[in-house]
Amino acid sequence: MTTDGGQGRWSGKVVDARAALREVRPGDHVFVGSGCAEPRRLVRELAAMADDLGGNEVTHLLGLGETSLCDERFADALRLNAPFIGAGARAAVAAGRADYTPVSLSDVPRLIRRGRIRVDVALVHVSPPDENGWCSYGIGVEAMKAAAEAARFVVAQVNPRMPRTCGDSLIHVDRIGALVPFDEELLEWRPRAPDETTRLIGRNVARLVDDGATIQAGIGRVPDAVLAALAGRKDLGVHTEMFSDGLIDLVMSGAVTGARKAIDAGKIVATFCMGSRRVYDCVDRNETFEFHPADYVGDPFVIARNPKVVAINSAIEVDLTGQVCADSIGPRFISGIGSQVDFVRGAARSEGGRSVIALPSTALGGEASRIVPTLREGAGVMTTRGDVEFVVTEWGVADLAGRSIRERALELIGVAHPRFRPWLLDAAKRLGYAWADQCIPAFDSPPGGEWESTFATAGGLVLRTRPARPPDERGLTDLLYALSEDDVRMRFMGHVRRFPRSVVQPMVVPDCENRMALVATVDTTAGERILGVAHSIVDPATRMAEVAFIVAERWRRMGIGTQLLRELVRVGGGRGVSGLRAEMFPTNQAMIALFRKTGRRVHAAIEEDTYVLWCMLDE
Repeated sequence: MTTDGGQGRWSGKVVDARAALREVRPGDHVFVGSGCAEPRRLVRELAAMADDLGGNEVTHLLGLGETSLCDERFADALRLNAPFIGAGARAAVAAGRADYTPVSLSDVPRLIRRGRIRVDVALVHVSPPDENGWCSYGIGVEAMKAAAEAARFVVAQVNPRMPRTCGDSLIHVDRIGALVPFDEELLEWRPRAPDETTRLIGRNVARLVDDGATIQAGIGRVPDAVLAALAGRKDLGVHTEMFSDGLIDLVMSGAVTGARKAIDAGKIVATFCMGSRRVYDCVDRNETFEFHPADYVGDPFVIARNPKVVAINSAIEVDLTGQVCADSIGPRFISGIGSQVDFVRGAARSEGGRSVIALPSTALGGEASRIVPTLREGAGVMTTRGDVEFVVTEWGVADLAGRSIRERALELIGVAHPRFRPWLLDAAKRLGYAWADQCIPAFDSPPGGEWESTFATAGGLVLRTRPARPPDERGLTDLLYALSEDDVRMRFMGHVRRFPRSVVQPMVVPDCENRMALVATVDTTAGERILGVAHSIVDPATRMAEVAFIVAERWRRMGIGTQLLRELVRVGGGRGVSGLRAEMFPTNQAMIALFRKTGRRVHAAIEEDTYVLWCMLDE
């Protein structure tokens, strides 16, 4: 294989793997390229030389290759130090045969430059050099540049199958001590296809991503489901530590242009990728994709320079206060910090940014909840309760930013699997996180479907109607106290000065069989805001629904009451509601006009000194 454009300028550096690795001395610290960019030929040879080594530490960010450097037979020669634990290293770390260094990916280059992570020999995987002697790190830049600059000696597996990527991803042959030509397929990563649970999570997360947002999403079933749900967006940007095939599909859909990014406009920025050969062919010499070292890509201040950053990360479990555990199961480490904390904090500082923790609501085949009262003993907190913003499961979106512990607990119980919600509520009460009389809905309310809808006002404002939930108690209370005295008199048929929990809680804990409550909401920079509510109580004998409506004064005459009425008719009709009924003052012209918009015949009568309006849904 020609490594120098046929000019022969670097032929003296071309050797076989065994000759190149003779530069590794006992006691040396070796840094190895990771992920799908692992230089497998060099790793195999390093393992084969283990009998000639001793006391060597191998720093390997993420091992995916078939040769495990943490095998028991290497115990006296090679000891793995993993800043991120791959599946092949978990048993060794748990048994004490390998080490785990908890560190953010963006900090690894800095620690190398400071000498806190020592690098004597760097094993890298590169493309063949161009006519000027520049090789590309290809699909794995992350900490390799810092490692190669710090190392006493650099050994490069030169592979024509390694893509030549753009960005800050080059190393000159002059910096490389030995070139080892070896043609082999790159490792590929193929996550399992999304199932119904992950598709629901993807749709829920997608609700938080606006046109023009800059997204960070990694690899796996949940990120792929999120990316698939974003195909209809416009002018998305990408600034992410890693990506896979799901992002390529989104790019091909036309949703990604990067046109609204403030930095690296028009570019898809990452530090490594893992996927199929299709991904590698797509990034090869493609100027749309730029690969940069991890200390640039994961710098929260760099991340924050783009507007509307949406950081999407995962977790193993989340407790009722919002603490996120993502790298261990109890005291057993299974992964690493990666870039989660960097992107959570970068998104928080981005104008209009949002950070999302997305996870299935259950584990172990549905036998365990991943929303838990407290993290299990020994579990580490990766994202603190002060940093977490949105937690998303297949059951909905919990908005925790600026929420009290009590409000957080209710939000998180609401996105837990219904099977575990009573258990979580009991625990919340024991821990003092919930009122002693707190109730939760007795029915399963998956997001979307018949219970949710969106509509646009005449002014183009997009609103959403959905079932009221226990966390809405504060918002609904605020709505009630903002009513004028005349509004209160009309709605409650008298003068009411206080709206205690005994009044508000039944509105936000519907059973959806005989008691329903729908709210109309709008997303604001301060979070979701309730603009109106429709409440109905169904008489089990007659199936007539007693209804009442409240719309904030500022938002009236925009069709919100009409939309809430339509939704009550639609949802109620599907649940056997025979008609709508309202007790009111005869001067309440707004309610009379609203009933007429049902398109049904409207009846009126005086019953025990009360003016009653009703219509039958089958008329």
